[in-house]
Amino acid sequence: MRFVVRRVTSFVVTLWAAITLNFVLPRLMPGSPVDAALAKLAAAGIPVTNAQRRAIEIQLGTPHGSPVSQYWEYLDNIAHLRFGRSYTFPTETVAQTIGDALPWTLALVGATTVIAFVIGTLLGVYAGWRRATVADSSVTIGATFFAAFPPFWLGLLLLYALAYRLNWFPIKGGYSSGNTPELSLSFLSDALQHSVLPALTLAITSLSGWVFGMRNNMINTLGEDYVTFAEANGLSSRTIALRYAARNALLPNVTAFGLSLGAVVGGSVLVEGVFSYPGLGNLLYIAVSNHDFPLMQALFLVITVSMLTVIFVVDLLYARLDPRVRR
Repeated sequence: MRFVVRRVTSFVVTLWAAITLNFVLPRLMPGSPVDAALAKLAAAGIPVTNAQRRAIEIQLGTPHGSPVSQYWEYLDNIAHLRFGRSYTFPTETVAQTIGDALPWTLALVGATTVIAFVIGTLLGVYAGWRRATVADSSVTIGATFFAAFPPFWLGLLLLYALAYRLNWFPIKGGYSSGNTPELSLSFLSDALQHSVLPALTLAITSLSGWVFGMRNNMINTLGEDYVTFAEANGLSSRTIALRYAARNALLPNVTAFGLSLGAVVGGSVLVEGVFSYPGLGNLLYIAVSNHDFPLMQALFLVITVSMLTVIFVVDLLYARLDPRVRR
């Protein structure tokens, strides 16, 4: 019980600190959404006057008043789940904008994270069990090779080779222009085709981490006395590898997997930006580029709360799996 109270207290304090930073950081950025809008007008050759600046401020609803009053208003809006309207998408509320992008990120990054975790963990178990063999070398060299590719660079390479040159996949977007998002077989097939390249990019670049993590855990676990005892009792290699070594070596990977699931909500800014994929990562890039404070703050808040919640749940689960953590 004392452990749970400590974890809840830590969660609340960390959440308050994260919410406060979420308020401060966007305001420390140079420029403002009004400056960004005026720069676009000036680039188009339209004269900028003080009256136009004031009109844009009113239209965007830029915050006024002291930072303290803005902070209390910000906390009140969060408590009532009011995030205002986006400067970039003024016809929608921030909640609607995020709600439209969230399913795309969950489907792409979430599914890719699960697939990469399963495949990488199994390869790590195999490489660790076959350590110092050709199989181990093949897995580790392959993982090292793919780990050297930055996600955005691999995405551009796949775009050029498979989309531009071979025309096997669409170049950008989450679905074809003119297609309306709906739960139909034709739309789902179209969306799946658009998601193949970004999913492949994320899977390849994240796979090596799971492989090396699980392989190292397996090698450490195989040196434990209970594994030696199981071998001395004549248990089969498969039983020792899966039920004894892999089961205990999996604990650190489970923790890392939980943290990865928390990061799913943030999407992948670089990969989604390369493919113009309509997820939260691309939305965050657009918000930062346009100094869209309401949208940025809401996105940061969603990402932060999801990460802190996952960390809190993982702490409780880990304490359940390993009672020594509670001490």
